[in-house]
Amino acid sequence: MKKTDIETLEKELVYKRKNAFREMPKSEIKKAFAFSDDYKKYLDSSKTEREAVKTSLEIAKKEGFNEWKSGEKYSAGDKVYLVNRNKAVIFVKFGSAPIEKGVLISAAHIDCPRLDLKPNPVYEADNMAYLDTHYYGGIKKYQWVTLPLAMHGVVIKKSGETVEINIGESENDPIFYITDLLPHLAAEQVKKTLADGISGESLNILIGSEPIDDEKAGNAVKLNTLKLLHDKYDISEEDFLSAEISLVPAGKARDVGFDRSLISAYGHDDRVCAYPSLRALFDSENNKHTLIVCLTDKEEVGSMGNTGLNSSYLYDFIEELALDSGANPKTVFRNSKCLSADVNAAFDPAFAEVYEKNNASYINCGLVVTKYTGARGKSGSSEASAEYVAELRKIFDENGVIWQMAELGKVDIGGGGTVAQYVANRNIDVVDVGVPVLSMHAPFEVVSKLDVYSAYRGIKEFFEKMI
Repeated sequence: MKKTDIETLEKELVYKRKNAFREMPKSEIKKAFAFSDDYKKYLDSSKTEREAVKTSLEIAKKEGFNEWKSGEKYSAGDKVYLVNRNKAVIFVKFGSAPIEKGVLISAAHIDCPRLDLKPNPVYEADNMAYLDTHYYGGIKKYQWVTLPLAMHGVVIKKSGETVEINIGESENDPIFYITDLLPHLAAEQVKKTLADGISGESLNILIGSEPIDDEKAGNAVKLNTLKLLHDKYDISEEDFLSAEISLVPAGKARDVGFDRSLISAYGHDDRVCAYPSLRALFDSENNKHTLIVCLTDKEEVGSMGNTGLNSSYLYDFIEELALDSGANPKTVFRNSKCLSADVNAAFDPAFAEVYEKNNASYINCGLVVTKYTGARGKSGSSEASAEYVAELRKIFDENGVIWQMAELGKVDIGGGGTVAQYVANRNIDVVDVGVPVLSMHAPFEVVSKLDVYSAYRGIKEFFEKMI
């Protein structure tokens, strides 16, 4: 067999991932970099789920979205939104086809691992004031010490007044800090495992050391801190009982590398799928199906609660849309399709032993399709059908979307879950798609600009081309 014949045969029969830098025209790479500049701005203003909802609404309103009204009749091209308790939001663009034909959904979560304040957090120890925290989501606790931290959240006073808090992001703001033991005294600490070296109860936020100007006062540093908070925000210690305040890494999203091809930031998982979903919805044209983007909460802790997709809020809303149109909700669910837009673990050469190379996702190789998640024997997984994956393959390949397929680590090592299983429970076809991430769940994660753009392209083509 001639060399040219072997090359042709190899091209026809052997599957190879595509590198976006090799496949994308220079003009499209330029678009991808510009898209990522906008994405970084979204990240910087969306460090909690409440902020992500607020930022998303500001963008959507500029795109002509209006608040949904129950019972109102909507026509093709109408654009509405529904906010769920300020921590989740649904956006809808109505299509030309009857809703019985099903809706197309992209669901991403906007909560991220972080440190939440306990209900009664303020205390003093040896003339220093601290805040007690309870970590949220899957974190490596040792990664959160000795970092500049910012405080984000809301305090809801007994009167119902909402006080927004954002301290540590401006250059003129103070930051907050968790101390660690110096190497000279850490002989016993370094003998512990990484998991035990820093305990959850030691993730205490240093917030002050100046005592109030009264030598007779007890807990004088704590009292001075509370006074400063009262002077600035008109809140008392008791107001922490009805507050949602988090500590997150301070600082903006930044480019990585001499070529600036990567982005390091807090919150890529999963706002790196939320923003492309939004933009794909806004930019989609001539959509036949009704399109839905759901930015949801609580995925990092199992999607529990009434703002997570293990609850019924999204499905109740779709039922209302169906009933308002005179359709059977069960028919709508059965004919609907969903992208569970969530990230995958990018192959990291520094830790190659935990990946199975043939089935890992790679930086700069585009949107990742994850046919199933779960752990070990696919436990806790929703597995997409071959038929649905084939539909997506056809759409992506025919429209020049750079994409790859992957699992999350080796079989007996890896594992994870997404919202896909909860969507599938409603008899909706669903598959996970997203962006490969380095250092997932770390205070600062890394993604590729071309992969972010490929996610946008893939979701947009899904909205426009899915039958």
